[in-house]
Amino acid sequence: MALKGIKVIEFVGLAPGPFCGMLLADFGATVTRIDMNPRNSLDVLQGGKRSLALNLKQPKAIDVVRSMCRKSDVIIEPFRPGVMEKFGLGPNVLLQDNPRLIYARLTGFGQTGKHAVRAGHDLNYIALSGVLSMLGRKTNKPTAPINLLADFAGGGLMCAFGILAAIVERHRSGKGQIIDHAMVEGAAYVGSWLFRSQSLPVWGKARGENILDGGAHFYDTYETKDGKFLSVGAIENKFYRLLLEGLELDPDLPQFEEEDKRRELFEAKFKTKTRDEWMEIFNEKDACVFPVLTPDEVESYQHNRERNVFVDHQRTEDDVLVPAPAPKLSRTPARSGAIAKESSELEMAEEILSEIGIEREELVRLYEEDILLLSNRPKM
Repeated sequence: MALKGIKVIEFVGLAPGPFCGMLLADFGATVTRIDMNPRNSLDVLQGGKRSLALNLKQPKAIDVVRSMCRKSDVIIEPFRPGVMEKFGLGPNVLLQDNPRLIYARLTGFGQTGKHAVRAGHDLNYIALSGVLSMLGRKTNKPTAPINLLADFAGGGLMCAFGILAAIVERHRSGKGQIIDHAMVEGAAYVGSWLFRSQSLPVWGKARGENILDGGAHFYDTYETKDGKFLSVGAIENKFYRLLLEGLELDPDLPQFEEEDKRRELFEAKFKTKTRDEWMEIFNEKDACVFPVLTPDEVESYQHNRERNVFVDHQRTEDDVLVPAPAPKLSRTPARSGAIAKESSELEMAEEILSEIGIEREELVRLYEEDILLLSNRPKM
């Protein structure tokens, strides 16, 4: 696997940090989660990772983490500025212990700036990035794309990219470095095309009135007779003509005139057939028309099955729908952590601690001294 041999310490957080660690784990890195609660059930992205719960209020627990970081390549921490320093685990300490360490700080607002110490969530971050103002229908208020843009695209994914860039640079310099990644900046960067394309013909109007944001009848979703939906993306004229042909409408209808009338016409027309009936027509036409699949449909859709877009339910531990890692590498393909065989809590603790010279007897002492947190007392 591409990242085999890379050791990552991930301090447990919500959404962006676990996603960043998941990306690295799926491509072969050994990712060890440091938790402060052995019964943490909120992280659904921990498959394929090892976990160790420690009471970081105890000095010995801090010593354990420092020993682990001396033998690691990357640390991912999701806390507000100053938290890791209070633990005695700030970058000045850990980089002195291990100058090759890549210390990734993944936060909403970054390590500096007016809002650095404030709380926030995805919605707040994309609001400050400027991207939220561009999302939504013209008759509605700005609408967030759930929490995909800042938490995952601008957060975890961009942080993983920064980590990989630092790993590549380390091959030249032999030195680690600090990554200060803010989700506000990540969301803005993901939106680079939106900002840099404002002079193109696709923009120029208010939110929801442009070609790509729901303002065009040929780039939208439509409800069908059975209450399902189709996506229509016939931007180029050649695709638009094929769309009209499939709808059995006048092939000479102007594409950029009488927008409201065209939308009403399309809405009425699409409701005359079911989604599958329409797809029987458009499967044979390159008109940029595809079904809007629901989560219970995506795995069985032919193209998705042919490309293995999702991991087979029967191969996952808890029978949940899991997207397969992307992109696909020809020689060193990734493997979803969802299908990795998980060790027990104690087995993981033994494996992790043995790598820094702590054996079973000392592990039990750490548990008895409330340093190592386990759901059940280890047996000698």
